Amino acid sequence: MSILSTPTFGLTPSSEQVPLSTNYITNFNFLTQYLPDTYEKEFERYGNRTVSSFLRMVGAEMPSNSDMIKWAEQGRLHTKYTNCVATAAAAATQSVFTITTPSTGAGVIQAGNQIAIRLGQTVMIYDNATGLSNKGIVIVAPAGTNPTFTITVAYYEQGGQAFAASSTCSIWVYGSEFKKGTNGMTGSLEAEDTIFSNSPIIIKDKYAVNGSDMAQIGWVEVTTENGASGYLWYLKSEHETRLRFEDYLETAMVEAVPAGAASGVALQTTYTSAGNKGSEGVFYVVNDRGNVWGGGNPTTLSDWDTVISRLDKQGAIEENVLFVNRDFGFDIDDMLAAQNSYGAGGTSYGLFDNDKDMALNLGFTGFRRGYDFYKTDWKYLNDPTMRGSMPTGATASGNITGLLVPAGSTNVYDQVMGKNAKRPFLHVRYRASEAEDRKYKTWITGSAGGAQTSDLDAMEVNFLSERAVCTLGANNFVLFRYGA
Repeated sequence: MSILSTPTFGLTPSSEQVPLSTNYITNFNFLTQYLPDTYEKEFERYGNRTVSSFLRMVGAEMPSNSDMIKWAEQGRLHTKYTNCVATAAAAATQSVFTITTPSTGAGVIQAGNQIAIRLGQTVMIYDNATGLSNKGIVIVAPAGTNPTFTITVAYYEQGGQAFAASSTCSIWVYGSEFKKGTNGMTGSLEAEDTIFSNSPIIIKDKYAVNGSDMAQIGWVEVTTENGASGYLWYLKSEHETRLRFEDYLETAMVEAVPAGAASGVALQTTYTSAGNKGSEGVFYVVNDRGNVWGGGNPTTLSDWDTVISRLDKQGAIEENVLFVNRDFGFDIDDMLAAQNSYGAGGTSYGLFDNDKDMALNLGFTGFRRGYDFYKTDWKYLNDPTMRGSMPTGATASGNITGLLVPAGSTNVYDQVMGKNAKRPFLHVRYRASEAEDRKYKTWITGSAGGAQTSDLDAMEVNFLSERAVCTLGANNFVLFRYGA
């Protein structure tokens, strides 16, 4: 059996740009002899409807003074070249290698347009296809110009080159060797950082109510998630606008994308007040320069071993938090339960000291396999008015099921402070100075509700924030989604 499609969950918004018809008195009659029993308090049938909390849990907020936020991230300590072609034949005692460098990447091209391999260094060389390998020493200095260079290597092995001519190989340095009484190393290497940047976006909202409606009493006591309550309907609408704006402060940081140079956003002139540059949200950054699991949900230990193997090749952060949708959470629970020898019978699933008076715990909060992984449900991915109702399956490439976020902080060079600073891997920068704080601005205009700024017979509550999210060390994040 399955859940029937009818009746379904409600998607009709309760927020409209016009007063709802249900707000007006339409059926009250003094001649009615009997009055119905009524529940004065509004029933909260959808529970807590807000979806924010993700960035509050994993990040921090700090001020910024500029239209652009820049930071530097460390490159690799060791350099490896993966597109190297041998010119000599198998069994040769030495060979010239043609090295084609990547177009981008820290530590690839050194000052003076040189690669990071020098005379006298010992190198490991292996065929990318077969794994056949040699060890050798660089006897002719790198020559050439970006992106193509050549080096000459003499092999240590008596049998000479293990792989055939024109084989595509990888080369990395593991040391050096010099004779007694010789000069020192020729040349030096300069540390290189990768520079990243992001731009804040301005987020706005507004709630308006006329003075007459502010004086209208209702018989339903309305409430909101932040505890506000009263018999005045406009109180509910104002508070819901505020809650909705606070959700947008988070979801905009998660979903934002930069506007392409020739995109419709960058070139549009229809609405001149619309922003035209965008920003780099968490999903965009991780999908662009992080790690992506494209098969939906990893459901077996071998799947997780693949994820862990990738983390080994990145920052190897010890503790990580998994923010997942409901299906992903169940898949993890089922995978961990299957490791218990009694899992099939259900006798010790979750709580391993169950007794007849104890509720059976069928869920897990985390596990350790190489690293510590802590699991938590992400309401944003479950909410049917947001990502919760997007299609799933191999053809549904847009559906994101979870995000792995490294715990802790990292050292970066802060351009504003002019020094190294510890920052959470994920944090929000908002515009602020001594004269203006745009973290969360709200102000009232009009002539009602205590405002006396204009002759408008209404109260207008305005909301504004200017912010961007900084995803540091995106190579340590993993995005779980459907689609290659």
